[in-house]
Amino acid sequence: MGDASLFSDTFTVTDINAQKYDRVARLTAHNEGGETTLTLDVNIELFPCQNGDRLQILLASTLSIDGSKDDGKGWRDIGMGESSMADGYDYVCHGKIYRFEEGDDENIKVFVSFGGLLLYMEGPYKNLTPLRIDYVYLCMKK
Repeated sequence: MGDASLFSDTFTVTDINAQKYDRVARLTAHNEGGETTLTLDVNIELFPCQNGDRLQILLASTLSIDGSKDDGKGWRDIGMGESSMADGYDYVCHGKIYRFEEGDDENIKVFVSFGGLLLYMEGPYKNLTPLRIDYVYLCMKK
């Protein structure tokens, strides 16, 4: 048991590129302090976005509210009446963290694949170092 939250922040969308695919757009956003940036592929039919939207982003190791491990039980397998951290969000993905790179100064770069939809984050080492795990849930809402 423990805290499942690895990273949480509010980002403002600064650019949307939907030219390459029909239902997927690549969002670019910055957190309110400006020290962390992200580029994220999103299914815009399920989660439409516009420039200037404020997104609350949570990266977590599990969706269990008490922080316990999933034990192979995914977010789709949660039974009726059971609650999870996904209940408070509009867009949820599960993916694999596949690469880290040292960035400029005290920054680090994190790369995550959610079944082909990619997330790239760059920010302070102290904020992103908890992401040094294999699998992560992305929870997002406006």
